[in-house]
Amino acid sequence: MSDLYPHLEPYVNHTIEVEPPHKLHVEECGNPAGIPVVFLHGGPGSGCEPYHRRFFNPDKYRIILFDQRGCGRSSPHAELKGNNTQALVADMELIRGKLGVEKWLVFGGSWGSTLGLVYAETYPERVSGLVLRGIFLCRPREIEWFYQEGASRIFPDYWQSYLKPIPEAERGNLLQAYYQQLTGNNEMQRMAAAKAWSVWEGRCATLEPSQTVVDHFDDPFIALSLARIECHYFVNNSFLEENQILRDAHKLNDIPAVIVHGRYDMVCPIESAWELHKAWPQAELKIIADAGHSASQAGTCSALVEATDKMAALLA
Repeated sequence: MSDLYPHLEPYVNHTIEVEPPHKLHVEECGNPAGIPVVFLHGGPGSGCEPYHRRFFNPDKYRIILFDQRGCGRSSPHAELKGNNTQALVADMELIRGKLGVEKWLVFGGSWGSTLGLVYAETYPERVSGLVLRGIFLCRPREIEWFYQEGASRIFPDYWQSYLKPIPEAERGNLLQAYYQQLTGNNEMQRMAAAKAWSVWEGRCATLEPSQTVVDHFDDPFIALSLARIECHYFVNNSFLEENQILRDAHKLNDIPAVIVHGRYDMVCPIESAWELHKAWPQAELKIIADAGHSASQAGTCSALVEATDKMAALLA
């Protein structure tokens, strides 16, 4: 990740209370007088990491990061009550208002691209630009590809570990079977399912195996919120109407945008980025020839920093 800007620490941290019982951790770093940008992490349920601050020139950007409901430093951890897409969009508007931001650049990857697109289609007048990675439109076929059948044929060895917590008789609907375990009362079963779900994602996220990425996904704290919240969203169709994002893509026409997607993304196949680009041709699409899904891969990192630098010049 050598193309990223140097490590930096927040200059202020906030705890913002939203719908009970949720409290959000929000941080700001970079230049308080700079161009506002909001970072939307993936999952849903993964939380922000220190390197996420480094996609932006700290001299030019006021960098706002927040952990979405139930994950990272927000609380309560792995909480599903009141955790849905519309609530997260409302949280973004609340944060924007409390921080006195008129318009901001929205930067999001994977689920962060989903949330960023839904937010921008809801409040286009509040978005100065979009930088999106690993496009995820949350359609049923995308969920089925990764959690029922599809990616399983690319990674049959990793797939066996993903299947392990689920009794053979329940494997016809893996999403529902996982949901029962992840929301059940058996704590050991819940954690075993969470780790199997999360590690499956971590193993498939990079073009070449990365133990660093897998170890991150294997962390019990991250695995529990990621698995529970992702599964909660996906069994509920991510709280979106059918084909909602593509249907409403015309609302994005006046927003400058860059889409970055790895050619060999096995978590969120490139088909979705291509279909979004066709529905929204004003957005620039950059296909990274030697990358999978993760933002930490060199080509993807470089393209994202290039995109935020380009937006800084455009929005200055």
